[in-house]
Amino acid sequence: MIAGTVAPVTALPSRLLPDTAAIGDDGWLTVGGCSVRDLAAEFGTPLFVYDEAHLRARCREAVAAFGHGRAVYATKAFLCRAMARLAYDEGMRLDVATGGELHIAVAAGVPASACVLHGNNKSVAELRQAITAGIGQIVVDSFDEMDRLDALHADGIGPTPDVLLRITPGVHAHTHEFIATGQDDSKFGFNLGNGDAMRAVERARASASIRLVGLHCHIGSNVFAASSFGKAAEVMATFAAPLDLPELVLGGGLGVSYVESEEAPTIAQWGNVLLDACAALGVQANVSVEPGRSIVAAAAMTVYEVGTIKPIPGVRTYVSVDGGMSDNPRPVLYGSGYEAFLPRAPFAERPFAARLVGKHCESGDVLMFEARLPADVRVGDLLAMPVTGAYGRSMGSNYNAITRPPVVFVSDGDARLVVRRETFDDLLATDVD
Repeated sequence: MIAGTVAPVTALPSRLLPDTAAIGDDGWLTVGGCSVRDLAAEFGTPLFVYDEAHLRARCREAVAAFGHGRAVYATKAFLCRAMARLAYDEGMRLDVATGGELHIAVAAGVPASACVLHGNNKSVAELRQAITAGIGQIVVDSFDEMDRLDALHADGIGPTPDVLLRITPGVHAHTHEFIATGQDDSKFGFNLGNGDAMRAVERARASASIRLVGLHCHIGSNVFAASSFGKAAEVMATFAAPLDLPELVLGGGLGVSYVESEEAPTIAQWGNVLLDACAALGVQANVSVEPGRSIVAAAAMTVYEVGTIKPIPGVRTYVSVDGGMSDNPRPVLYGSGYEAFLPRAPFAERPFAARLVGKHCESGDVLMFEARLPADVRVGDLLAMPVTGAYGRSMGSNYNAITRPPVVFVSDGDARLVVRRETFDDLLATDVD
C-alpha cells in the first residue's frame, strides 16, 4: 500500500454507473457490452464513454412524463451531432443558447422548428440566423433583445417568431451561487418582483415583430429539492393565470447524484411534482421542461490513465492522470464532488485517500480533493470517474494546448466514435501566421 491517508472503506455505489454497466468474465467493467479496457486500448485516454441505452432511456422517461416535444433537451450540457439526433429522434426538442449550438443541431438534421433559442445577450446575428432558419421559439430575455427583434422586423427579416418571455420568479434554489438563476439578483430574465415581467408582457403583446405564446422560468442548475420546483410552479402559475397564454416552461435544473452521499429525484418523480403542482393550481397552459443534465450526466464516464503517484509524507499523496481541468472544469469552478474507481476492479474497497489531479500547469488543477481509491492503485492503471456526461466535454478547453478527448457511444457491444480526438494540427486550425 502506498503511504497516504486512510479513507473510509467503501466500494463505488453501482447506482452512479451507467445503466448497462456490468462486470466482464475477466473482472473488468463493461458498458454497453464493451470492455472499458478495450475501449481505452482502441481510442486512448482520456476518453468519454457514453452509454447510448442510458441516454435513450432518460429521453424516453422525460417524454413519458411531459409528452412529445414537451421535454426540451438543454444542449449546453453536452452537444455533438450524434447527441442532437438522438434526443430529437426520441421525441425531445432542443434548447440552444448560441448560434453555434443552433448550427450544430441543424447540421445534425434537427429542424430549426424543433429548437428553442435561449441566451441573455443574443446578438443581432444570432437572432437573424434563428429567425431565417425557422426557429421554433425564442426565449426573450431583455428589453434590449426586444429592440433588436423590432429592428430585424423593420428590415424585413421574417417570419415573425413565436417567443416566450423569461421571467425571474424570485425563487432561491439550493445550489451553487454560480448556477442559481431564479433569484432577483440575476443576469437572466425579466424580474417579476419589480414589475419588469408585466411590462415585458404588455410590450410583447403590442409588438408586431414577435408573437407572444408563453412564459419561461429557470431557477438554477443541479437542484435536488423538488420543493423548489413546486414553488417556482406556484409563482409562475399565479402570474400566468390572468394572461391566458398557451405555453408555460418551468425550466430545468434537475440535479443528479455525483457522489455516494447524494440522492436526486428521478425525472419521473420531478415530473410528478411539477405536473401535480400545476394541476392543483389550475394551470391550463401546455407545460414544458428542460431536463438537460439529467439526460446525460450519469450516462457517461471519463477514463484516464494514471501517470504519476507522488506521496508527500505527513501531507498527502497526489495521483496524477492524463487529463484534468481541460476535460472537467466543474471541480475548479464549483468545487463539485465526484467518485473514482479502477475499471479493472470496479467494486473493490477504496481505503486509500489521495488528491486526484490533472497534468495542467496549475496547482488548482484538481479533479477530486479527497479521492478514495483501492490500496493497490499504480502507475499505468486505468482510472475512471463516473457521472461526467454533463458539462465536461461542453465546458472543456485546450489549456496548455491539450487536445480534447474523443467521445464514444457504446451499445450492444458496439463502440461508435461520435467525436474524434483533437490533433496537434487542430490546435493550429484557427492560427493565422
